[in-house]
Order: sequence, then C-alpha cells, then structure tokens
Amino acid sequence: MPLTEFPDWLDPMAATLTHERFSGPEWIFERKFDGIRLLAYRQGRHVRLLSRNRLPQQHPAVEAAVLALPVREVILDGEMAWRAPGGYYVFDILWLDGENVTPRPLHQRRALLSHLPLEAPLGRVAEVGGPKPWERACAEGWEGVIAKRRDAPYQPGRSPHWLKMKCEATQELVVGGFTDPRGARVGLGALLVGYYDGDDLVFAGKVGTGFDTRLLRELRARLDRAETAASPFTRAVGLPRLGAHWVRPEIVVQVAFIEWTVHGKLRHPRLVGIRDDKEPREVVRETS
Repeated sequence: MPLTEFPDWLDPMAATLTHERFSGPEWIFERKFDGIRLLAYRQGRHVRLLSRNRLPQQHPAVEAAVLALPVREVILDGEMAWRAPGGYYVFDILWLDGENVTPRPLHQRRALLSHLPLEAPLGRVAEVGGPKPWERACAEGWEGVIAKRRDAPYQPGRSPHWLKMKCEATQELVVGGFTDPRGARVGLGALLVGYYDGDDLVFAGKVGTGFDTRLLRELRARLDRAETAASPFTRAVGLPRLGAHWVRPEIVVQVAFIEWTVHGKLRHPRLVGIRDDKEPREVVRETS
C-alpha cells in the first residue's frame, strides 16, 4: 500500500562492503564519512533526529537548521561526521511535503535534494568524479567512497545497489600454508600468510579473495612443490589446524586489506599479486 501519511519511521538503506573496484555511468560515487548515521524527521515545527537503530539523538544546531528549511515536511538521511569538517552531511531525501519519494530513482531524489538550501551545520554530500574515485578518497584521507546505482529506489536494509569501497592498506606477506578448496572452487581455498619479526614467522591470517581460476591452479601447483610436513609459523595465534597444508616460506604475495585487528590479523584481505622480486626474509610488518 502506498505511503500517504507522514511516517514515524522508515528503515534506512544500508551499503554492502565490496572489495571490487569499478566505475561506470550507471553509478554515482559519494564520499564515505566517518561518523554516526542520522535521519532527520521534520513535520511542521517538530524535528526529530534518530540513529539507524531508531534511538533519539540531540544536536540542537542541526535541529534548528532543519527547522529553517522552506518545507512543511521532510525526511533527510545523512551522516553526522566525527572529524573535521564536522556537521550533518545529507546524502538522500525520503519524504518531501506529503510525498514518499523513496520509490523514485536516486538521480531524481538527488535533484530534489539539490533544491534545498542546506546551511551549516548541514552539508550536502557531493558526487565524486573521476575514473577512480576510490583513489582520491585514499589520497585525501577519507574513509572510502559509496557507489550508488543512479536508477535505484531507496529500499530498506542492506542493498547491492549501494556498495561501500573502503580505503585499503597493502602489505607484503609470506605464504606459509594453504587450505583446500570447497564446493566448486578449484586449486586452493585460502593462503595462510605471515611476516617476519626477527627469526619468528608470525601468522597474519588467511587470504581467500583476489584470485581467478588460472591463478588458483598455478598457485596450487607451485605450493604443492613446496609442501612440507611442519608449519613454518613460529608465532601463530588462531592458525587453522584441520585441512591445512604447510609449505616452505618461499613465496611472497602483495595483499590489500582494510586494517589490522586488535589480535594482529588482517581484516578483509584480498590478494593483489605475487612478488617474485622480494626475498621472504625481507618481509616485516609495515607500520605506516
């Protein structure tokens, strides 16, 4: 049933993390702000600010700025940024003066939003141009970018039409083992990788994405020739025991990842390539 009355709540749309890097005319890219997701509900002279978990938030300056907008009713979606420049950065509009605009495609909702005179501490999330907007994001110290389908409606919950690309770190790592493939996958399941700290080879986690079928087969053949009975990792918290194959630490790989966890493991790693120009003993954990 179409929504005709101003709602108490609309479930927000959420982005899905992707490790792919792509661009195209069907996508809009926006800066990903580091902060708190905030939905602003204005009905007449009453303004409510709610988190994505529907918890009330208090930001008097933001409430005043929303109240100053030349509308009767509006629901805005955005991010309350923690870092400078601070403020409430609006990236979508869900309702405007009696109309539920969530069924409209994103490019139309952005057009509606562009006509609202947003004054500080309200800000507008601009489209990020260029063939590789994620490179600009990382170069300028942003958290990442959000890729959004231009033709997609606003739908509650996590969606493949909004994809978040976080800035990645890279690290050279030594392969010390691998796991078997599962299902339809060929070659191997994941590489078991680590780095040297003095004489210790420290386990840093598993890398299971970033491969194509050809590379999976080629790596498996190379790893089979280097297989050994004992694990080469001498510091190995969380090392898998079942289904693991051990290899001599001869192969160096380049891995991209989001961050190091508090337990010293790679978060969301993906294989970038093989580093045949690097000696394994030169591989240490990079600190910057």
